[in-house]
This record gives sequence, structure tokens and C-alpha cells, in this order.
Amino acid sequence: MGKNNAGIKPVNPVRAESDRVIIFDTTLRDGEQSPGASMSLEEKVQVAEILDKMGVDVIEAGFPIASSGDFNAVKQVAKIVKEASVCGLSRASLKDIDRAGEALRDAVNPRIHTFISTSPVHMKYKLQMHPDEVLEAVTASVTHARTYTDNVEWSAEDATRTEHDFLCRCVEAAIKAGAGTINIPDTVGYTVPNEMFALIEMLRERVSGADSIIFSTHCHNDLGMAVANSLAGVNGGARQVECTINGLGERAGNAALEEVVMAINTRNDVLSYWTNVDPTYITRASKLVSAVTAFPVQPNKAIVGKNAFAHESGIHQDGMLKNTQTYEIMTPESIGLKESSLVMGKHSGRHAFKEKLKDLGYRLADDDFQDAFKRFKDLADHKKQIFDEDIEALVDDQVSQGSEHIRVVALTVIAGTGGPQKATITLDVEGQHETREATGEGPVDSIFNAIKEIISHNGRLALFEVSAVTAGTDAQAEVMVRLAQDGHTFTGRSADQDTMVASAKAYVSALSKLQAKLQEAETAHTIRIVE
Repeated sequence: MGKNNAGIKPVNPVRAESDRVIIFDTTLRDGEQSPGASMSLEEKVQVAEILDKMGVDVIEAGFPIASSGDFNAVKQVAKIVKEASVCGLSRASLKDIDRAGEALRDAVNPRIHTFISTSPVHMKYKLQMHPDEVLEAVTASVTHARTYTDNVEWSAEDATRTEHDFLCRCVEAAIKAGAGTINIPDTVGYTVPNEMFALIEMLRERVSGADSIIFSTHCHNDLGMAVANSLAGVNGGARQVECTINGLGERAGNAALEEVVMAINTRNDVLSYWTNVDPTYITRASKLVSAVTAFPVQPNKAIVGKNAFAHESGIHQDGMLKNTQTYEIMTPESIGLKESSLVMGKHSGRHAFKEKLKDLGYRLADDDFQDAFKRFKDLADHKKQIFDEDIEALVDDQVSQGSEHIRVVALTVIAGTGGPQKATITLDVEGQHETREATGEGPVDSIFNAIKEIISHNGRLALFEVSAVTAGTDAQAEVMVRLAQDGHTFTGRSADQDTMVASAKAYVSALSKLQAKLQEAETAHTIRIVE
């Protein structure tokens, strides 16, 4: 394996640098392209901060040319990240690269990631370019990116469906132009592990200069093999894996960061590599990304799913009581997961609440802490037993609602078998209170109709989902709402002991994101890409 010329220093000199796997997180870019998963600037900064703390090597913060929102997000993340390399994506266009360079101006270690399609189907139908033109664009784009930074990554979009001879020519051209990282994406999730292993190995053997750069994988999960393909690429000689928290991403998602890291940590006997990632941050990062995107993690999701460390089978429980290693190959503590307890209640003070937040991985600013404590006390007045999950739902709801310009102030609902279903709601819209009343085919329909009376929109309700945070009739309800309009989806999530209040807040959260997207579209043309 070649040297690391990507400008990233090893943390532990005892372990061989040649065995190090660079973790490139693209939650803020590729992850956000998942329909309905858009994040606000403040939310992106929060995610970037925890990625930086957990030891992620490269944070791909966005696609600066796509919109003013993406440009500002990359610019702000570049300012606040202290350790990781901050990366901006660009097509093989000088204008794209200039925009990325400008957005990354304040980064400690900026990286420009430029790409172009190389497969026959993409060149013919997407680019409408001849292979020689693509080859020229590779050289020109990497050369121009080098005028902004020595840390340049080049990607061959749809690499796994590209003819090998042409792929070798493109990779060699990118290396000669100065790219320090060469990414080989499985853009459509088509390949299988033995093919990915052979592809990386082939490139290392055939391409001149391959021993001087880092090969990277970027695998999508359409066939459920993104993590397996990524690790196969590492076995083939790749030393960077591009991934996302919770496997978030377009279509079926991307390789999940938590699965890649914990596979290497847990099976280091056969995957003899290492990463800089501190896995005790995994649970917190997973919960934060789930909260700000309003994308719940499936219960049986590997590593971070609610059931990942749950044992219901009698045989399994018996084994666990005798020795946890009978059915657990890693500990909950290794990913920052603490055992749930019932120590919090209405008599708990600020200090105890702050310590509980620390145990759960939250670090709130003073104003945010005061708001969270007030909400906790309000909840404790109505709910005798406060579980850790209740506190997580409470704080995550505060995080997801924090940057929105529409808020629920008051709600009254009349429902039942004997009369009309009616809702009266007061919203705070940009600091102004507005109240409307509406009827509907049930209490939830009435609430949503009343909201539409205040803020007229053409969004279609694509999803309405209710779940309980914990067991019991006094449990908080967690509601997810998804609105669809003009090919985009916007997801909102909220938790409250009152299901109707949670429904209203979730709908308003989704609507707030829809409104923000419409305002952004008025000032900039948004470009949507798949890598």
C-alpha cells in the first residue's frame, strides 16, 4: 500500500500506517440526498461537530455549486471543524471547482473532491461525451483543483460498470494531474465483494503511480452489500472508505459508518486494519442524525438498532445470564450505549439532569440546557417514570425543532363519536401569532387542515406514523410526518405525551423544511447528483 499523501496525520504511531483505513463521512452530502432527509445549517454544524469529535478523518460537507444553502453549509463547517479534513464536492467543471475552493477557504485541511462519469452508459446518455473528452476533463478538473489545495480526490462515477482499460487510463490521468485520493464508487450498488476486491487489486497492479496514492471505496446499498463491498475493497488495497451515519443516503443508502468501524474493531483477527474513530461516539452520532433528518433507525439495524443488544429468546437470555459473550460479540458500552435506568423524576434537580445528559452523550449550550430542563420537569409532572429513552426523545425533539421558523404555540382538539372533529391551533410564524380553526375526518386531519389555513401549500401528505417511545399508557408518542411536493420530500418528527400535539409539531416541522426549500429555490438553481 502506498503512502498517505492526503494530508491526514496518523494518531497512533504504534500501528502501521499502511494498515490504517481513512474514514470519509458523507452524511452531510450524499446522506442528505436521501429523499426527505434535508438538514438546516445549524443541524449540519451539529453533525459536523460530533463527527470531528469521534475522529472521522474527512467530512464531506456538501456540494457548494448546488445551492447557496450548500455553499454556506460547507463554508460554516469548514470554519468550525478543528481536526478533520473538510471536503467539498464538484463536477469536472472549473466553475464547480472555483465554488468549492471558495467555500473551503477557512478549512484547516481543505479537500476538493471532483468527479466525472466513466461508464459507457453514463458517458453516452448522461454526459453525451466521447471517452477522449472525458479523459481530457479528468486532467483539467484535477489540475484546476490543485490550484486551491494539494488535497484533491478524484472519483470515477459508476466505476464498477466501467470498462477496465478505460478506467485505468482515467485513474492514471488523475494521478498524473495531482490527485492524492482515487475513489472507485459503486454508484448503483451493483457489484459484489469478490468483484470489488478484484477491481481495486487490478487498479493497483496496472496503473502507473498507484503506489503513491490512496484508493477509496464509495458503495451504495441497493443489493444490501455496501459494507461488505467496502471491506472487500479494503482487503484489495483500498485505504479509505466513504460512508454515512446510519447508512443514510439516496435510494437504499450508503455503507454505514458504524458497521464498517465495528466490523474492523470486532474482527481485527481477519480485518487487521485500524481507524481513528472513537466508537463510543457511535450511538450519540446515530441518534443525532436520526433526530435532525427525522429518519428513524430500524429496530433490527446492525450496531445502532434498538434491538441490536436485546435478547428475548429464552435460550438466548439464559446464555446471556451465564456469560454475555454467548450471544454478544461486542459490548453496548463499546459504542457508547448506556443501560437504561429509572433514576430521574420530578424531584431531580438541574445537576442530576445535566449528569444524565452527559451519560447519554449530550452536550448542550446553557440556553438549550435550560430549555431542555424545563421540558423535562413538565414531562415529569405528568409521567412518574422517566426512562433514558424519554430524555433522548425530549432533547432530540428540541434539536430538530430548534432551527425552524414555524412553531406550535397552542392546540385544542375536539374529537369523539358524538360530534364534529375540530381543531383550533395557534402558530408562531416568523414571530407573529396566527390562530385558525378547521374540521376534518378525524382529529389529526382537523389539525393538519387548520395548519393549512394558516400556511397554504401544495405539499401532499406522504407518510403519517405514530410510535411509542417507551412502554405504558403514559408513554410519549413519537410522530413522523412526510410531505411531498415537486419531486422533493420533507420529513418532520416530534415527541410529546399528547399524540395530537406531537402530530401538529411533526407536521409543522416538515412544513418548515418545505417552506425553506421553496425559498432557497427562488434564489438558486439546485443541482442533484448521484455519485
